[in-house]
Amino acid sequence: MQSKKIIVLAISLTLSFGGLVSVAYANHSWGDYHWARTTNPFMLKIGNNVSSAWVPYLNEAISDWSVSPILDLTKVTGSTSPRNCKPKAGQIEVCSERYGKTGWLGIAQIWVSGSHITKAITKVNDTYFKTSTYNKPAWRRLVMCQELAHDFGLNHQDEVFGNTNLGSCMDYTSDPDGTLANPDQLTNEHANTHDFDQIETIYTHLDSTNTFASLVTSARGSLNAVNSQLRSRLEDLDQDIDLDNPAEWGGAVRRDARGRNTLHVRDLGRGEKVFTFVTWVQ
Repeated sequence: MQSKKIIVLAISLTLSFGGLVSVAYANHSWGDYHWARTTNPFMLKIGNNVSSAWVPYLNEAISDWSVSPILDLTKVTGSTSPRNCKPKAGQIEVCSERYGKTGWLGIAQIWVSGSHITKAITKVNDTYFKTSTYNKPAWRRLVMCQELAHDFGLNHQDEVFGNTNLGSCMDYTSDPDGTLANPDQLTNEHANTHDFDQIETIYTHLDSTNTFASLVTSARGSLNAVNSQLRSRLEDLDQDIDLDNPAEWGGAVRRDARGRNTLHVRDLGRGEKVFTFVTWVQ
């Protein structure tokens, strides 16, 4: 396993998760949701269902976030069609497709049981990324980096578009590469130190079981019976939900500084929920 660069930063503020508010966050987890695991670091599979135009940006995002001493993100062959982008238990599926004039550049959807993430997807919308406005490396890096991070528990550091860039892809901006400001400001195309510090905070405690799928399958299987039953139940609960339809996303629990809903939650019952993060077009 590759050596890890340990990054520490001491900052303390409070995140209000439930309210419809828009402020800058120092503590930018969302509800303390995380992948259950019994050891750190842990290896999380990223299913590749993106076009060749997106592969370099997916690779960059995986490399960026794997600097964390907690995460080892590993790209694997995807298990779904980009159009349908169905989740797979125990891993993150990343998809690119022309999803139409939906109004969103990217979405991240996360299934949780209690406080544990059990599966997740990221989708980037080529209907907009094929246009001159968004078909740029900076926009592709920002959206891929941010949506992937939602899938393992990070929230935004800041949700105001026109203020100074924080140098993090978890910061909303209209200037991702920082070139529109005079003088040039920080780029928001990659993770920054506080993002890594927050991951360490989220994953400080260990769990008694794993909700991520192992890369190695033993004779006993990569998951215990409890996790297998949980995943089967979650698949039964969400199989009829059309998550391409915003009407199926559930209630809005957060808005950006422009008043647009950026986080939805749908209660599946029995302690299980699906969350949808949305990055809207400017």
